[in-house]
Amino acid sequence: MMVEVTRAVLARILDEAALAHPHECCGILLGDAQTIRALKPATNIHSAPDRHFEIDPQALVDAHRAARAGGPAVVGYYHSHPVGQAVPSSVDRALAAHDGRIWAIAAEGEVRFWQDDEAGFEALSLRVIDR
Repeated sequence: MMVEVTRAVLARILDEAALAHPHECCGILLGDAQTIRALKPATNIHSAPDRHFEIDPQALVDAHRAARAGGPAVVGYYHSHPVGQAVPSSVDRALAAHDGRIWAIAAEGEVRFWQDDEAGFEALSLRVIDR
């Protein structure tokens, strides 16, 4: 499967990862089924933010409310791995909801996209668009 992502979203995820370092950044991906056009950074409320992430629940509630009011849909989540690769970790795999959402993981200056479905994480092909 392929996902389209704007250049601006890719750049912003990398910026968020750099700003949060040495902690994991996290947030919400917004758009539609095939295209990620925006993101909403969230506070990482995990007690060990240098190794794990947990999106602030209020950020999730706010994003879903905005979508119901006509804003962009919540299509997935993003986070960074300050030490490691841009692939789902064993913790990511264990805690995933298997709900079909897209996950973007930033590490080592790159962002890779994954779909979390019932069979686990599947790598997605990426098409970068200007807007």
